[in-house]
Amino acid sequence: MIGVDEALQQVLLHTTVLGDEQVSLADCVGRHLAHDVLSDMDSPPHDKSMVDGYAVQATDLREDRAELKILEEVTAGAVPTHEVLPGSTTRIMTGAPIPPGADAVVMIERGVMDPARPNHVQLQDHVVRGQHIMPQATVMRTGETVLTAGTRIRPCEVGLLAEVGAADVPVTRVPQVAILSTGNELVPPDVKPGPGMIRNSNGPMLHALATQAAAVPLPLGVAADTPDALEHAVQQGLAADILLLSGGVSAGVLDLVPATLTKLGVQQVFHKVQLKPVKPLWFGVTTETPSPTLVFGLPGNPVSGLVCFELFVRPALQKLQGAPSPQLKTSTAQLLASQQVKGGRETYLPGNMRIQDDQPRVTPVPWQGSADQRAFSHANCLIRFAPRDTRYEQGELVPVVPLFQDP
Repeated sequence: MIGVDEALQQVLLHTTVLGDEQVSLADCVGRHLAHDVLSDMDSPPHDKSMVDGYAVQATDLREDRAELKILEEVTAGAVPTHEVLPGSTTRIMTGAPIPPGADAVVMIERGVMDPARPNHVQLQDHVVRGQHIMPQATVMRTGETVLTAGTRIRPCEVGLLAEVGAADVPVTRVPQVAILSTGNELVPPDVKPGPGMIRNSNGPMLHALATQAAAVPLPLGVAADTPDALEHAVQQGLAADILLLSGGVSAGVLDLVPATLTKLGVQQVFHKVQLKPVKPLWFGVTTETPSPTLVFGLPGNPVSGLVCFELFVRPALQKLQGAPSPQLKTSTAQLLASQQVKGGRETYLPGNMRIQDDQPRVTPVPWQGSADQRAFSHANCLIRFAPRDTRYEQGELVPVVPLFQDP
């Protein structure tokens, strides 16, 4: 068996960023940039006014007041036609270009029109050069990299992409995740189980996890515990970027998954991890297909599958989509209740983390083992306990992994 950190390292070592595609601005939010994006223009494209006011020469207001002749009015979208000379000013709106000759702007509230002298304004302000002016290219210059490859596109990035003319956005292809549950005992969620049967909860859960991780789930249903049925279903799943199988990876008579995967050309990277509640995790990579498929053989217990997804599959999906430095997003929190941990494997237990007195604090959620999904409905994180027999006391700091992290 290998440790959790080594297992994650092996998963990421065998994961490569997917190819790219072009999508429209309207469809790019939530995706990851495949290439750097450069600005095709200066921003702002000219020296512009930050306020509604009067463009002036600062030297005209040495005495903090002056009466100036108004040459014209320039609104946003218009272009000045007069040069501001000593003793004159241009009335200017926010965002409009600064006219030649002007080197400051006086806010419109600081001006008083003189009815006796049309086209003149009395200004009163202490003016310095550059006042209320944003110089050309303050935000970005033509040819400057404004977004780097791997950036996850949020609404603010959509606005920036529009500003630099990136109407077609180069993004990493969305990974496809095939999901296959195995087991003769499984029935669909809408069927009441008979004796010895259980509902297939792993399939819908993994489908939801893949969707939340910004991947495209491909449900393959349930494969019976027979070599032919399993081989047929696995062959379908190997066309995806990731294949998730739940069940059939332990050492029981009907645990046929490892042998089937080997027969179909999937190279085993590791089998079993020093981890509770997950130990029998199987991971491998195809070797005979043009685009390698990552294959995760997850334990059949639903909580084990959930923990595996969060610790190993989600980081792999992040790397496939080009996210920089994919890794577990861990933090620390103070235990609000003591916890006994047994055994020589790293243990991840459900917890509920909240901010209390400006500090992150976490309470272990009582649970009954790997089949207890109800407990996880009350959890928002996993508490990570070291692989040793010990009792963690209330007040100790422990690592936590937020559940259902952003892609």
